[in-house]
Amino acid sequence: MDTLFTKIINREIPAKIIYEDDQVLAFHDIAPQAPVHFLVIPKKPIRTLNDLTEDDKGLAGHILFTAKRLAKELGCDDGFRVVMNCNELGGQTVYHIHMHVLGQRQMHWPPG
Repeated sequence: MDTLFTKIINREIPAKIIYEDDQVLAFHDIAPQAPVHFLVIPKKPIRTLNDLTEDDKGLAGHILFTAKRLAKELGCDDGFRVVMNCNELGGQTVYHIHMHVLGQRQMHWPPG
């Protein structure tokens, strides 16, 4: 699977990386929708949330924990939103799972 995100992981495309470990990479969104807007992606290529397996439970938890920790480090103590889109109707445009983290502004419901 070769996506925009695998190219970022492989450093073929530049990104403003804010965190990396052996499982995930986090970087600022190129079209931010909030003062803080970054993505957390697994290094393992998984197309959609529907493609997660039982073996990926630890990785999924690590993505969520990383999002929470980075949101705090980036000043989102008053709250933040996490979003994962799945397939076309869910708004997914890059078919490599990723979690958006948005903060430092009031979020509204429904999201649209």
